[in-house]
Amino acid sequence: MSYIFLIVGFFLLIKGADIFVSGASNISKKLGIPSVIVGLTIVSLGTSAPELAVSAISSLEGSNEIAVGNVLGSNLFNTLMVLGVTTIIMALTIKKSEVKRDFSINILVTLLLLLLTFTNLLDGRDNYISRLDGIVLLIGCISYITYLILSVKKGKASSESVQEELALESTNEISVFKSIFKLVIGVVGIVIGGQIVVDSATSIATSLGMSEKLVGLTIVAIGTSLPELVTSVVAAIKGEEDIALGNILGSNIFNILLIIGLSSAISPIAVSSNLIFDFVFLIVVTLIIGIMILVNKSDEKRFDKKEGIILVVLYAIYMIYIIIRN
Repeated sequence: MSYIFLIVGFFLLIKGADIFVSGASNISKKLGIPSVIVGLTIVSLGTSAPELAVSAISSLEGSNEIAVGNVLGSNLFNTLMVLGVTTIIMALTIKKSEVKRDFSINILVTLLLLLLTFTNLLDGRDNYISRLDGIVLLIGCISYITYLILSVKKGKASSESVQEELALESTNEISVFKSIFKLVIGVVGIVIGGQIVVDSATSIATSLGMSEKLVGLTIVAIGTSLPELVTSVVAAIKGEEDIALGNILGSNIFNILLIIGLSSAISPIAVSSNLIFDFVFLIVVTLIIGIMILVNKSDEKRFDKKEGIILVVLYAIYMIYIIIRN
């Protein structure tokens, strides 16, 4: 029965996030906010909403290892499986100039979380994410969103382009009431779905003798990362390669800054020393992908099916390892 509830919970999470993003996007268009800003903020946060709901509820219920494992597992799934599967379905041509900033920030925030977790950088305790650490990460999240908005306003969203965009799409057809209703329904779906996922995943872990961190790294991480997978695949099929990779990078950044930040601010998280391997593995594979893109003579790097298969195989090997490790 727990498995059925887990599937129902995932469905509510993913559908709730989709409805939330739709409602938020409509309201933003009605208010005249450029879609590029909506995409970098609301949509990125929306695809991370399932992870946020699961991790926050886990912290409130004291199942903190699910929170950390969920974020690490989700980021690894995004980096290897989402990018790999997307590339297998449709070859991606990534522009170095478009992703350089987000790749750098992604690596920096992952390294910051590693240092905060496994050194006494702020709180004098190892293998521990304190409330102070969480506040630092949340400040980083606010700074990142502010930076995104300011950079978009200065660079891409000139007043002429905004007016052209708004002229192409009539906002008269957008109902504010319906959009607000979507926001409410989306939030309800995310919260209820998150509660069901946490409860059922914990029940499954107990019955199978699995640790909370393993459940977070596998079942919960994969389930809550489905929105990123769907978004990236659809973007690639439509020829929006930068959106496909940008969705992965943006979600990974928000997962660390917002989700771990909020979860640890709610309740300090004791982290298993075993997870240092998962941290290092995430950093290494991200660096490898970053080097493939950034250390390239031309501005473009093409990821074909062969490279996608390599990423998927790497994730399969990782899954086998952590299952054996448990």
